[in-house]
Amino acid sequence: MPPQQSWGVSYICLEWFGDIDRILGYKAGTLSKDQNLWAQSIHPNDIPVFIATVEHYQRGTSQIHNQFRVRHSDGSYRYWSNNGIPLLDDDGRPYKWVCVCTDITEQKEHQKQLEHIAHHDILTNLPNRVLLADRLQQAMIQTQRLKNKLAVIYLDLDGFKDVNDCYGHDTGDRLLVTLSKRLKKILRKGDTIARLGGDEFVFVLNDVKDSSEHLSHIHRILQITAQPIHAGELSLQVSGSLGVTFYPQTEDTNADQLLRQADQAMYQAKLEGKNRYYIFDSAMDRTLRGRHESLERIYQALDHQEFVLHYQPKVNMHTGEVIGVEALIRWQHPDRGLIYPNDFLPAIEDQPFSLVLDEWVINTALSQISIWQSLGLNISVSVNIGAYHLQQPDFVEHLSQLLEKHPDVPNDRLELEVLETSALEDVFQVSKVMHECKSIGVSFALDDFGTGYSSLTYLKHLPASYLKIDRTFVRDMLYDSDDLAILEGVLSMSAAFRRNVIAEGVETVQHGQLLLKLGCTLAQGY
Repeated sequence: MPPQQSWGVSYICLEWFGDIDRILGYKAGTLSKDQNLWAQSIHPNDIPVFIATVEHYQRGTSQIHNQFRVRHSDGSYRYWSNNGIPLLDDDGRPYKWVCVCTDITEQKEHQKQLEHIAHHDILTNLPNRVLLADRLQQAMIQTQRLKNKLAVIYLDLDGFKDVNDCYGHDTGDRLLVTLSKRLKKILRKGDTIARLGGDEFVFVLNDVKDSSEHLSHIHRILQITAQPIHAGELSLQVSGSLGVTFYPQTEDTNADQLLRQADQAMYQAKLEGKNRYYIFDSAMDRTLRGRHESLERIYQALDHQEFVLHYQPKVNMHTGEVIGVEALIRWQHPDRGLIYPNDFLPAIEDQPFSLVLDEWVINTALSQISIWQSLGLNISVSVNIGAYHLQQPDFVEHLSQLLEKHPDVPNDRLELEVLETSALEDVFQVSKVMHECKSIGVSFALDDFGTGYSSLTYLKHLPASYLKIDRTFVRDMLYDSDDLAILEGVLSMSAAFRRNVIAEGVETVQHGQLLLKLGCTLAQGY
């Protein structure tokens, strides 16, 4: 109860409307007739509002509207809405105030309930995403002011879906409620745990001083999450994958970015086996962002027609005849000049865009064959195909459609090259596709042969017309007896399987002469 004192309002003429004494549990006239006692019943935290009201009564001439809490006779406080209208004398000064006080406690409680629902998870009563965003923002401001560190931890439960599937959502909800209570108990004052929905939770740990402290929190969260939870006769057990990030960072970072970083790290923990934590790697993130930016630029390059094909000849070293060419993609960058494939193709490997680019290469190569044919030059063109493209279920269908767009080009003028290492990823699927392509006249070459450690069984299943010896073996065969032995072995094996061999990287007369001596007549790389 506030100290007994006079608030200087006794001389103000107030006329009250509303049975305030009865509503507050007092005898008639107790408060309504004693302005100082009314003033002493105001909640201590609302005294500044009341003082401002008194001053307005004394000097103001405009209507007044405010709210404050007044003590009930049982000691509790009720919320009141105070609305006052001044009656002015001839000099324009108030000589009386007519006031209406209304008990709005129920409205306030209802408002509190709505605010609570808007900011808390209904199931666990933990802060939800909205309140988390506000608390994280405030924690970041405090961290900057105090020059310390905070940790954001993203928790996703391992095995929770199995609980729901096996025992139903009611049991899953009971697990979440129990786990939430356990996790909340291990928090320090000022820390936050929020439920984002489903089985995802986020912790904001303030004032993390050193690595040992945050590791202690992390291990404690993992330990609590993995403890059995009893639901009736059931004993349920899940585990957790944690993603961790810290603030501040060397780069400017906002609250949304921190959550994304922690989420990304959590996903990495899942990939590494679950029931563990992973700390966000900012260097890796910059690499991924750079990769994304390069992907966008590569997409634009195709739209802007910046890709070109160069053609490297395949030569019969006995006769000097060009028996075909290999199409090699290059990027004619407007600022960086000519860019070789190793500088951009890895960025789109196993990406859907690689299929689009592969089909562009095939279509462009077929158009070039058509042009050469019109000039009387009848040679085949080989095109490199990635394993990701080759293993698409509609690969042969799309290839047939591309061939149909060039009816003047015989199908056998197109050859597809696949890396030996790629072919070995799913040798039976690749073999099936190769046989289907062969049935429509398209042949295959097995590129970089000797680098994939293929067995004779694999070679038997892969109907490649040509085996291309990797340039690393050809380059050093003049000086390295092991490479020379590999070449001799590949040539003998190729002869046994009746396959043609093309040696890559033949760029000197000495290389050509030695290959001819070994019985290899076809070369590429002049």
